[in-house]
Amino acid sequence: MDYGLFNMTNNKATTDSGIPIKPVYTADDYIPVTELPGEFPYTRGVQHDMYRGRLWTMRQYAGFSTAEESNKRYHYLLAQGVNGLSVAFDLPTQIGYDSDHDLSEGEVGKVGVAIDSIDDMETLFHNIKLEDVSTSMTINATGFILLSFYVALAKKQGADLSKITGTIQNDILKEYAARGTYIYPPKPSMRIITDIFEWCSNELPKWNTISISGYHIREAGSTAVQEIAFTLSNGKAYVEAALKKGLDINVFGKRLSFFFNAHNNFFEEVAKFRAARRMWASIMKELGATDPKAMMLRFHTQTGGSTLTAQQPLNNISRVTIQTMAAVLGGTQSLHTNGYDEALSLPTEEAARTALRTQQIVGFESGIAETADPLAGSYFVENLTSEVEQKAWELIAKIDAMGGSVNAIEQGFIQEEIARSAYEYQRNIETGDKTIVGVNKFRVEETNNLTGFKIDESIRNIQSEKLNKLKAGRSTEIAGQCLSEISAAAMDGRNLMPLVIHAVENYCTLGEISDALRKVFGEYK
Repeated sequence: MDYGLFNMTNNKATTDSGIPIKPVYTADDYIPVTELPGEFPYTRGVQHDMYRGRLWTMRQYAGFSTAEESNKRYHYLLAQGVNGLSVAFDLPTQIGYDSDHDLSEGEVGKVGVAIDSIDDMETLFHNIKLEDVSTSMTINATGFILLSFYVALAKKQGADLSKITGTIQNDILKEYAARGTYIYPPKPSMRIITDIFEWCSNELPKWNTISISGYHIREAGSTAVQEIAFTLSNGKAYVEAALKKGLDINVFGKRLSFFFNAHNNFFEEVAKFRAARRMWASIMKELGATDPKAMMLRFHTQTGGSTLTAQQPLNNISRVTIQTMAAVLGGTQSLHTNGYDEALSLPTEEAARTALRTQQIVGFESGIAETADPLAGSYFVENLTSEVEQKAWELIAKIDAMGGSVNAIEQGFIQEEIARSAYEYQRNIETGDKTIVGVNKFRVEETNNLTGFKIDESIRNIQSEKLNKLKAGRSTEIAGQCLSEISAAAMDGRNLMPLVIHAVENYCTLGEISDALRKVFGEYK
């Protein structure tokens, strides 16, 4: 037997977080969970019947090139059976530059769709009624602008804003810690986020105002334990900022959501999701929440992009299947499955369809969705859930001692912890202590016959022409007044959301609005 398959060193097995695994578990190894699903602290799930009532939302993350091209993919995915869209934006959109900006060259439309104005947003959702679809937008530093485009479009469609559903990621703290698409320093960024909380509480009541993300923390190299510890610490910081603003935790708390990764260490991933729910319920109760729905951790999951291999890419279908089952058995509310070719390029239509079919097969054929939390009571799973929770609390205590997530990020603690874990994981792969099938074991001579998805370099010219036409057709005076008002509100503390919505309705661009705030807030270096 090749013990390398089981992450063993000297015949001692551990999870990927370094938690020791015993050869066998008995009733002496755990304290049984006594609550039912839907009951505090929600270890077993946030609904009594979980997927018996309704399956998780099956999303596919998509966005590339122009709004026209992405719209075609959305209609394709909707026709294939997705019931929620998830929008990927290109890097210039994520960091507040219009497509015609010098720093946008070479990046327009590459890793997501380019959205410069309300016209692009209208094209992106052409023939899609926003009242009828739940939309998740993976956007952070410019999240308030993209939400404003979406709201302005909903109003143009005549939609009832009280019926609009979806999620905006809006999690800036993890950008400083793990991903890097920030614009403004932490404190003004936190102010923008609480402005969104406040405005949506009154105007967009069904919208999830933040998706506190462990996904990118994990993609940067963290362990499962670090993923939930750092994510929940960030969540705590957002709640505390909203409380300081005078917001009601029982109102905004219901609209908080989370975004986690699913990797290949199957039982640790299931335990991670169960532990995270239990921990968040405790955190929210301690911060003053009394409404049960404000204490429930609801989360979206994406399968692990960093686990996909360019070598033998069809093996990724098996990896995604394992990760899908871990997310479902862990109680996710929403799921995106990665395409098997994503280590090589953006997913082709075939890869996206196969990824969606993986969710559908698990949902409709496997039987694992028929009962809530089917792994509850497992000696191993219950023990591992407690082990993950304990180690995550230890990390959160260190962050609390530093004064919370913002201070821990400013001091570099979270970044250093992630970097250390990433280094150790890669070292284990290179020494062979960690087996990656097709990479450091079971290799074959192969010729890659997959046709990758390519983005035309002319996209920037197309977007620039659109911008020129938009600016020529708008009132320059009104647009200038809108931008001046945004800068003034940034200084005097007024809620920015109504002013940004008014600006996009008057055809101000994403880059212009970002610059109006750069003048006041500066940029984080």
